Amino acid sequence: MPGVNAGNIAPWRALVALLMLCVIATGCARTPPEQALREALDGLQVAIESRDAGDVAGFLADDFIGPGGLDRDGARRLAALHFMRHGGVGVLPGPLDIELQDAHARVRFSAVLSGGSGRLLPDSARAWQVDTGWRLVDGDWRMTSADWTPALR
Repeated sequence: MPGVNAGNIAPWRALVALLMLCVIATGCARTPPEQALREALDGLQVAIESRDAGDVAGFLADDFIGPGGLDRDGARRLAALHFMRHGGVGVLPGPLDIELQDAHARVRFSAVLSGGSGRLLPDSARAWQVDTGWRLVDGDWRMTSADWTPALR
């Protein structure tokens, strides 16, 4: 190439290679959807066991709907009521049945919820069958729906 110094080309090649490496690394660093969903469920469990109704609501989509028309704010208030009644709250989830489809997911599982005054044994415990819907919102999984029924009748 006339008029082009070979010494000027090498730094550009290095810069392009570095930029391509950054793009590849950023793409590889993204959490796979199922893993991100499992992390959201873990975070929800921590929020429940921490007795933080605001954090629980943070995992719910703005248009969340639960049994009997329960909305996001109603779910937050319901959680707060249970947290006031029990000094300690525990969640023991069973295996997750996850169905992913694009930016939506359905997660079904059984869970034992316990509540107590903080003593060694809980004052109450109950097993539930839980069916939830999820949607990706700005890169984060948010629960859009939930239904739960007693596992043992």
